[in-house]
Amino acid sequence: MKALVLEAIDGPQSAAVKDVDAAAPQAGEVSVGLKAAALNHRELWITRGQYPGMTAPPFTLGCDGAGIIEGVGEGVAKSRIGESIVLYPGLNWGPEPRFPSASFGLLGMPGPGTIAEKIVVPAAHALPKPAHLTFPQAAAIALAGVTTWRGLFTKAGLKSAEKLLVTGVGGGVAVTALQFAHRLGAQVFVTSGSEETIARAVALGAKAGFSYKDEGWRKALPKATGGIDVVFDGAPASSYPNYGRALNMGARVVIYGSTGGMQFPVNAPELFLKNVAIMGTNVGNLEDFKAMLAFVAHHRIEPVIEHSFALDAAAQALMFLQEKHQIGKIVITM
Repeated sequence: MKALVLEAIDGPQSAAVKDVDAAAPQAGEVSVGLKAAALNHRELWITRGQYPGMTAPPFTLGCDGAGIIEGVGEGVAKSRIGESIVLYPGLNWGPEPRFPSASFGLLGMPGPGTIAEKIVVPAAHALPKPAHLTFPQAAAIALAGVTTWRGLFTKAGLKSAEKLLVTGVGGGVAVTALQFAHRLGAQVFVTSGSEETIARAVALGAKAGFSYKDEGWRKALPKATGGIDVVFDGAPASSYPNYGRALNMGARVVIYGSTGGMQFPVNAPELFLKNVAIMGTNVGNLEDFKAMLAFVAHHRIEPVIEHSFALDAAAQALMFLQEKHQIGKIVITM
């Protein structure tokens, strides 16, 4: 089968589409003929050796995927053959619902990758595809969707009519957060370095946006919003100093990434006097994934897809993500 294989830790130029052997499903597993996969910035970090728990190449990239079950292992009902499914991207979450186990990982390193014609996964991780989604849309919602769901709802407990700030709205997770929160009924505000991206976010339901290139946005935010209840932040090093004073009493700040820096300053009185909670989040468990898919199906949410590439052009898709990406997801079709 064909797959996008990272051959060396030397940047995205070291990924190439190659012929590799297809695995057979073992007990409790299913073999999936993949119809679509989606990229995350995670793939870029992996190609540069900047992702935690790196294993040595070569390996197949990609943790988002959707397709059709083509074979089953022992203990899996043969009636599942032919199901249209979307893949839960995680592996080995463990028994504690509050946080993943030490052995938790994702497809596409250390697990098998989804940017391929076929993949073998645990049968329980192949969930029915929401009927209104195409295969590319289903692939695009997987990691971004479960990360968003856990951060906004499992962790922060976002409620309708609350005010949410989503930083760096161009990324796939941030756009998904905007879509989920808007459908819930929350008031969503965003930041971006691009006025074009802010305009697109407003068209998707954001009430307003702020350019983080404008040093005055820290003063404009509280005036425009009246205060923020929940923040969903993938770049706290640059963002937190600008919104810290705009947090309402009892606000929740959810950190899901570290783009732009590993540390950020916190004013202690702003936290304890306002009873603000800062929490980290990391992907989500299988129950989060199921709840997310149900929410997506109920509200008929469709992810924003910026560009689509064929599998043979998957290496070019990585370069597009690195050099031209603006908003939404990049998908690869098989």
